[in-house]
Amino acid sequence: MIRNFVLIFLLASNYLYSSTDNYYLYVASESDDVVSLLRFDGNEIKEIERIDVGIMPTEIEGPHGITVDPSGDFWYLSLAHGSPFGSLVKYSTETNKALSKTNLGLFPASMQVSPSTGLLYCVNFNLHGDMKPSTVSVVDPELMVEIKQITTGSMPHGSRLSPDGLFQYSVAMMSGELFEIDAISLEVTRKLDLDKKMDHSSMNHSSMDHSSHNMMNSMKHSKVKPTWVIPHPSENTAYVAGNGSNEIIEVNLDDWSITNRFKTGKGPYNVEITPNGKYLVVTIKGEGSTSIFDLVNKKMVSNLKNSTNVSHGIALSPDNKYAFISVEGVGGEPGVVDVINLETLKLISSVNVGKQAGGIAFWKISD
Repeated sequence: MIRNFVLIFLLASNYLYSSTDNYYLYVASESDDVVSLLRFDGNEIKEIERIDVGIMPTEIEGPHGITVDPSGDFWYLSLAHGSPFGSLVKYSTETNKALSKTNLGLFPASMQVSPSTGLLYCVNFNLHGDMKPSTVSVVDPELMVEIKQITTGSMPHGSRLSPDGLFQYSVAMMSGELFEIDAISLEVTRKLDLDKKMDHSSMNHSSMDHSSHNMMNSMKHSKVKPTWVIPHPSENTAYVAGNGSNEIIEVNLDDWSITNRFKTGKGPYNVEITPNGKYLVVTIKGEGSTSIFDLVNKKMVSNLKNSTNVSHGIALSPDNKYAFISVEGVGGEPGVVDVINLETLKLISSVNVGKQAGGIAFWKISD
């Protein structure tokens, strides 16, 4: 009897402890030049601070990509618009004040900081002019100095690192390619044509010619139009959002080949995988919804309509419990961040933020 009472007490205590956890995250609103700091208490998500970003008060500078340093001490923001180049700004999570800034390429977008090298890797999406190869900027975030630009494909997006931080992956939307960069040597090691049904070939950097002339001659207008890539947290596999072909593409990173394709709704945009590897979460931009796939059988287990239209970014809590989805809205509507409970597969809370909510990054859990 006493043993049962103690067990019930411990279970109740654990529930009470977990229910007091607060989840903190940042989201950038591209058409308002603001970043919102959000807190979710397990029941309701709220905006607790709205931070003005950019340095030109008369112009929209377009905060697009956002990431938090592995230490949790800093967050980084890409400003897409500049004269002519975009920029990267470093902020303190303690004060949410800008600390330093550096220029990158044309329309810098998504980024991550490697826990292994300490370097930040940001794709330069380049919406300007003719279709041509663009770059990945590599930045020393301590000194806030761009140390190299690595040429990849046309309109690169979805900069994501392998779990060990030793390889950076991105996709080129218009040329339809997946790129792998060695995070230490800062060279492209392999690229994969995602428009091919099956491609077992790999290409070493030593045999690649990255001159703009040769790459322009070999480039095409992709039907797949990939917009995001995410490596699996424990398997040597990556998943790519085929925004133009309405599919998820599975890539085996050992033999660098396409091993599966499974259909989604219209316009999958961002993809993330829960830390335990169970679920693949996909924003379906063209339908204003979020799909959740079971990665064991590659089957969709839920498709949830978001609170408004144009679903964009995904941030997942490290305890596998919640997905936070940024939704842009249309016209003058506010952006929204939706919270999805990954245990019940239900949308449980929402909050309005600035217009065209896009880049989103998880910060921390605290009681």
